[in-house]
Amino acid sequence: MNMRSKAVKTLGIVAMGSVVALALAGCSRGADGGNAGGTGGGGGAEASPGITDDSITLGVTTPLSGGTAGPGNCTVAGLVAYFGQAGPIEFGDGKTREVTVEAYDDTYDPQKALSNFQQNQANVFAFTSGLGTPTNRAYREAAIEEEVPQALVMTGDPLFSDREESPWQLGFVPIYQNEGAAFGELLAESGEDHKVAILSQNDDFGEGYVEGFKEAVEGADNIEIVKELTYEATDTAVDAQLTELAASGADVFFNAMSITPLTIATIEKARELSWTPSWFLPSNTSSPGGILGPAGANADDGFYSVSFSKAPQSPAFAEDEDVKAFMAALEEFSGDYTTKPDFPHCMWSYMVGATLEEAFGNMEEPTRASFMEALTSISDFTAPLMLEGTSIDTTQDGQPAVSTVVVQRYNGQGYENADSFE
Repeated sequence: MNMRSKAVKTLGIVAMGSVVALALAGCSRGADGGNAGGTGGGGGAEASPGITDDSITLGVTTPLSGGTAGPGNCTVAGLVAYFGQAGPIEFGDGKTREVTVEAYDDTYDPQKALSNFQQNQANVFAFTSGLGTPTNRAYREAAIEEEVPQALVMTGDPLFSDREESPWQLGFVPIYQNEGAAFGELLAESGEDHKVAILSQNDDFGEGYVEGFKEAVEGADNIEIVKELTYEATDTAVDAQLTELAASGADVFFNAMSITPLTIATIEKARELSWTPSWFLPSNTSSPGGILGPAGANADDGFYSVSFSKAPQSPAFAEDEDVKAFMAALEEFSGDYTTKPDFPHCMWSYMVGATLEEAFGNMEEPTRASFMEALTSISDFTAPLMLEGTSIDTTQDGQPAVSTVVVQRYNGQGYENADSFE
């Protein structure tokens, strides 16, 4: 029996209980059963907002302008490309529906993200794919109160994968602690003595990365953290911090930064200061085309990051069938956002689309509750573009859809797996 049939059987038990309850409630509402959602089915569950018999609308609040517009546009582009290529989707209730994606610009501003949710939550079935810890957190409580899914959003904040605290949420990308730990483990296992300087964003994003890193190197006699500084996400420059960190004598720079222009600026400033450490960059600010290339980085600089998706820029995937299909879909359907996958979020949102389709196929009722049940029942699913050794598993409380990463090193064009630290 395949994974989908197992999930459908489990969901069927839940759905039957809902049908019985709704049938009893329908006796007091009249013969039409009160099916305000417009779905058929003769007594089935009342449809949630944003879904009909032939369509479903997804919302994305994400930065489409401002300093994080590059990755923000990618969070929509891959999603649009996936559903444009896939066409109408067959759902578990037997209906075939067109998937419409509505994107709202929040400029990475939490208040705008909350406003986007408040203005549009009655018109969309679920919010998905949007970038940012502060922006996703801004409307999390409102989404819980209104029982609107925040499904597969792009934040590594562990709160979004806590089923008790966030029952209507699920993150997609690995939690920040997992990425930071992967860096730390690689460094600790090198066996060489290293001095580390840390610059982190002064919020949950930066704190999560540093927490994971420190836990991984705790007890490693070869690793010494010699300097640790922070910056604010609203800062326009970090030159003072870079100057101080460069003077620390560190040979490794752990840069937990989420802002694209600032990441480029740190690389340029380090070069100006003749500071040549090895670098650890978060997955969302390590793009070869969007960050390393513009900053003039090269293969000898020793840039490390983590990934779970294939990079179209890498020669290793030039003839990969997943990559070719992705690039074709991006070119054909995503012109309003971007057709260039300069940031990994383009690939991630394409994978989000595939994961949503998997959930839709197991969703036996046109309701948000049925969707969340299906979404959190996916295991051992390999979405298109996933690297070998990684997979989708939404069944683990405390973990997002993707919890495994591969440490990679920049080779001047893309990334290649790093089995050891050099």
